[in-house]
Amino acid sequence: MSVSFVLAGVLGLLFALGTFLLLRRDVVRVVWGVTIIAQATNVYLVTMGGFAGSVPVLAGHGGHGGGHVAVQDPLVQALVLTAIVIGFGTTAFALVLTYRVYQEHGTIDLEGLAESSERPETGGER
Repeated sequence: MSVSFVLAGVLGLLFALGTFLLLRRDVVRVVWGVTIIAQATNVYLVTMGGFAGSVPVLAGHGGHGGGHVAVQDPLVQALVLTAIVIGFGTTAFALVLTYRVYQEHGTIDLEGLAESSERPETGGER
C-alpha cells in the first residue's frame, strides 16, 4: 500500500471527525472540530507539497552535491508552520471566549444559549 493511500485515508478520517464535532451542540466540541479541520488542512497542504526530495535545500549548493539533487520546496512548510501558530492562537482565543460564555450563561450548550438569548431580560427589578 502506497504512502499516498494511507495519507488520503488519514486525511479523510480527520476531516470526518472535524465535521462530526462541528455538528455537536457543545461549544467546546465545535471549537475542537474547527481545530481538527484546520490541522487536517495543514497535513493536506504538506502532502500536496510533495515528497520528491529528501535533501535539505542547502545540501546541494556549493558543489558538495555531486550532481542534480531533488530538494523539497520550503515555502509550503513555512506556510504550514505559520498556519499552525495562527491556528493555536485562534483556538486559545476561542476557548477563552467559550469560558466567558459559560460564566455569563451557565451553559455551553448551543440550544441553551439560543433559548437564553430569546428570553427578555428582567431589568434588575425585584
